[in-house]
Amino acid sequence: MASVQAAGAQPLTRRSGLKLARLRSLAILRAVTDLADQRVLIFIVAYNAEKTISSVLSRIPAELRTKNVEVLIIDDSSKDDTFGAGLKHEDPASDLKITVLRTPTNQGYGGNQKLGYRYAIDHGFDVVALVHGDGQYAPEKLPLLLDPLLKGEADAVFGSRMINKQDALKGGMPMYKWVGNQVLTAIENRVLKTQLSEFHSGYRLYSTKALARIPFDRNSNDFHFDTDIIIQLVFAGLKIVEIPIPTYYGDEICHVNGIKYAWDCCRSVLRAKFHEMNLLYDRKFDVGQVELTYDLKLGFTSSHTMAIDSVREGATVLDIGCGQGYVADELAKKASRIVGIDQYVRESGSAKVEFRRFDLDAGEFPVEVSDFDQIFMLDVIEHLHDPEAFMERLRVAAAYKCPEIVLTTANVGFFITRFMLLLGQFNYGRKGILDRTHTRLFTFNSLRELFEQTGFKIEEMRGIPAPFPKAVGDNFLGRLLVAFNDIGIALVRGLFSYQIYVRARALPTVPALLRETEKTSAELKRARSAA
Repeated sequence: MASVQAAGAQPLTRRSGLKLARLRSLAILRAVTDLADQRVLIFIVAYNAEKTISSVLSRIPAELRTKNVEVLIIDDSSKDDTFGAGLKHEDPASDLKITVLRTPTNQGYGGNQKLGYRYAIDHGFDVVALVHGDGQYAPEKLPLLLDPLLKGEADAVFGSRMINKQDALKGGMPMYKWVGNQVLTAIENRVLKTQLSEFHSGYRLYSTKALARIPFDRNSNDFHFDTDIIIQLVFAGLKIVEIPIPTYYGDEICHVNGIKYAWDCCRSVLRAKFHEMNLLYDRKFDVGQVELTYDLKLGFTSSHTMAIDSVREGATVLDIGCGQGYVADELAKKASRIVGIDQYVRESGSAKVEFRRFDLDAGEFPVEVSDFDQIFMLDVIEHLHDPEAFMERLRVAAAYKCPEIVLTTANVGFFITRFMLLLGQFNYGRKGILDRTHTRLFTFNSLRELFEQTGFKIEEMRGIPAPFPKAVGDNFLGRLLVAFNDIGIALVRGLFSYQIYVRARALPTVPALLRETEKTSAELKRARSAA
């Protein structure tokens, strides 16, 4: 997601100032034209704004006083008569419809926004513009801020006081807030890999379609609601446009505890980053599409490269839990025939590769398992409802020829998982060791016990390093981290292995062994008779 700064970000001269004024006039004209087809809600959050609410309403530009623009004031259980001051402006005969609501109990700055955005979605508005009831953000700038949204060029528009940083000081922003704003924004940009000039402006406009795509109702009710919603927009790939606005600090009362606010913002972006890295799961940041398949991990030591190296030349391979078959395509470069089975499969583009739809948790195998030389189960066993029962069925099906089993799974004993557990965190996420679709988790010992108890002999068991190149890039740093991880695995395998690699072979079942015993005995008897 790339933030976009509108015209006016450069220092103003007399000529550029005149040019900017003309651009703003054009934006106002375009906004008025676009308003004919779109509905806009001006949402005013108000708390103890009895003295200022009338002034804020009077400053709404005349060109926005049309039938397609409405105003919603939500008084968040103010201690003064903000509600009554707003009610004086409810006039059914006015060109500008105004609705005034009051919360039964104080919801907080974020909680108040949730109500307004839900109102905008439920009442069919196309755009909602957040304005503060204390007048700190100029309603006169609404046409300019509306323009990118009405033209479909943005999903969210932020009025930024920090595009022209010195103007914020000239507008009365206290120095400590000016410095704190920039420091916090720099941290948030660095963690989220964004380029916003300001994370902390309260002058915001959203497309209701964009709001409907993100779970804003799960955000904090406190002041860092604004940070939470930026993270959601970024993770959802929605476009934010920034436009410079004037800074105004008057005699309004600030209800924000600066230290607590800074901590809350930093905590949100760090949790979001850990969520993105699959180290914890935070439901409010789960805004993208859930991945049904995983991309290939090639070019470095991984479960995929180790599996591909295990394929014997000319072997016939059964790929259980093949997903979309990307690994199967790689296996086919060495194997003579591949059959992939899974609940969701695609059409094969190779004569050597065949895919069959099959629910691994139910029914008999759709192929003769003993006909294959090798059976691959890559990152599958942790998804099964009953791994022991599945492995027993596999052993029975493989009893005649006893093909080699190549299996990989996550190691829940990985040091990062242990550390997060030490901190009281054991949250499932979208990917990684604690993938939400995992039903069973294993360590080296518990996986060994599963194989032994279901009738398999383990021939090789190794640790697999974390796929750092996928997290930090396939570069020097990524490969260096893999190398260090390999050293850790050599020292303490159970602690530093991200995944577990196993080669095993099914032991003959008793019925199979009895049949083999009867067969060989009959052959020996015939040989003795012939002699």
